[in-house]
Amino acid sequence: MPPTADEQPPTVDKPRHPLYALTTYELRDYARQLSSAIAYFDRQDLVPPIRAVLQAKLALVTAEQDDRAKIAANA
Repeated sequence: MPPTADEQPPTVDKPRHPLYALTTYELRDYARQLSSAIAYFDRQDLVPPIRAVLQAKLALVTAEQDDRAKIAANA
């Protein structure tokens, strides 16, 4: 039987530009992709090492979003 969509990990597309050069919407979408992939791997019996890589990337995206929020608040 072929795997269903629920059995396949979600794709996380590499951003075309560095995080600082992404628009707010691109950052948001990238963070959603990372979060979705992390949640998928959390449901696995044996969590693969890629989950830690995804978590680190999500931390970088979150830090960039926080920096932008601070700048906007001070403007």
